[in-house]
Amino acid sequence: MNGAGRNQLRIIGGTWRGRKLAFPPLPGLRPTPDRVRETLFNWLRNIIPGARCLDLYAGSGALGFEALSRGAAEAVMVDRQPPVIAQLRQHGATLRADGAHFVLADAQEFLRQAPARPFDIVFLDPPFNEDALGLCLQRLVEPGWLAAAAWIYVEAARDTSLPALPAAWEPFRHKAAGQVGYHLLKCSVPSPRPERTAP
Repeated sequence: MNGAGRNQLRIIGGTWRGRKLAFPPLPGLRPTPDRVRETLFNWLRNIIPGARCLDLYAGSGALGFEALSRGAAEAVMVDRQPPVIAQLRQHGATLRADGAHFVLADAQEFLRQAPARPFDIVFLDPPFNEDALGLCLQRLVEPGWLAAAAWIYVEAARDTSLPALPAAWEPFRHKAAGQVGYHLLKCSVPSPRPERTAP
């Protein structure tokens, strides 16, 4: 239960603490539960202020708006369903969330474009019945998506193993609640080597 009634969630911390947000009653749309969000944002409490965040399967907006409420500078929320984006835009206007940006796109298509600026935190909560997690992680490895020291939050079915991670990435935290396993990955992005000039 999310503690805010059917098809509603509650922001649990920060500037908008206690505000309730509705979300469309669409199949597979499952907001991250309160206790999971509380744990996640405790893990990120020193990272969130001023961070640039990407929420690739925004759905209810629980993660993106929670991040903004707690001091993130920006949250880009991506979803492929028009009713979802319409609802998120409405919430953004109601909350006067200047740092919120909404993109109607499939996550895989979104990750095929060149990023404008790297992200400090990526929230990755794809539908459990789709083979999307590994594909997203592969694309996020590509230059430009992640800041030099970035974090990726992953939600998956409890018994799902994470795909093989790049050498510079490592699992940092992991917990489970009900049928959900959630993970925080620490991602180091090597700096490009300076080009050698001829003597």
